[in-house]
Amino acid sequence: MQTHLERFIRFLAAEKGLSTAYQLSVRQTLEEFARFLEMDNTGLAQTGIDTLSAFLRHLQDRGMARSSMRVEMVHLRIFFRWLAGTGILEKDPSVFLEMPRQGLSLPHVLDQKTVSNLLESIDIQDIPLGCRDRALLEMIYACGMRVSEIINCKLESFDKDEAFVRVLGKGNKTRLVPVGRSALDALQMYLEKGRPKLVRTGTKSHIFLTVRGRPLTRERIRQILRERARAAGLEQHVFPHILRHSFATHLLENGADLRIIQEMLGHADISTTQIYTHLEQQRLNSIHHRFHPRG
Repeated sequence: MQTHLERFIRFLAAEKGLSTAYQLSVRQTLEEFARFLEMDNTGLAQTGIDTLSAFLRHLQDRGMARSSMRVEMVHLRIFFRWLAGTGILEKDPSVFLEMPRQGLSLPHVLDQKTVSNLLESIDIQDIPLGCRDRALLEMIYACGMRVSEIINCKLESFDKDEAFVRVLGKGNKTRLVPVGRSALDALQMYLEKGRPKLVRTGTKSHIFLTVRGRPLTRERIRQILRERARAAGLEQHVFPHILRHSFATHLLENGADLRIIQEMLGHADISTTQIYTHLEQQRLNSIHHRFHPRG
């Protein structure tokens, strides 16, 4: 399994030209599937529709969301299609695999006051880390960036005079996103006072750095947000993508056009952005039921 996994990842990189992030996502799925096969005492050659269905139930029992399960099934399908296509397996056992139905899953968001409390609780005068963390979270929220996008944001991506940041999104598509005043002030202070103290020999042009002068990782950003949320007294579970969801929801609540939100989020399809209209409708229904005499 491990040998075929490595060959397949090289195939995705060299022949399909898929991104490093996508390769990592596929690898995580296949490594999890390999562990399941080992627990099930099943070899790759003996894998059939029953094994794949059992793996799907295994993911469900772990509490995995349907959307994530669908992603893992897609990864397995392309893997088994490749195995069959290269002659490693006689046939593709995933052909008749029924994908889990996609239910409507509304994203979790923070209200505007909670986001403000979180951001303002970080002492920007604490240089370099408080300064860095404030700028980091301000930018994710102000620009609705994914974690992968903020990690890869470089000095040359930021236009201070025009207050725009050039974001490299999914599929290597570039978009320009305006930077709000609060985020702009925090970022400029970090670039002037915080980042120079984090630069080390060999440091590249990534904006946000660790104490060793390297680009922040996904996990480190999650840790920073968890620590800052705990220090701010937030009781709910907070993760980086919740700031992106909050960005879109707060824009919609304040009257922004859905197409503009789509463009700033970098969604290829407007239907992906429309999930936030469901959140807004849910909020309006809640207000109506609470305050209307016959609600």
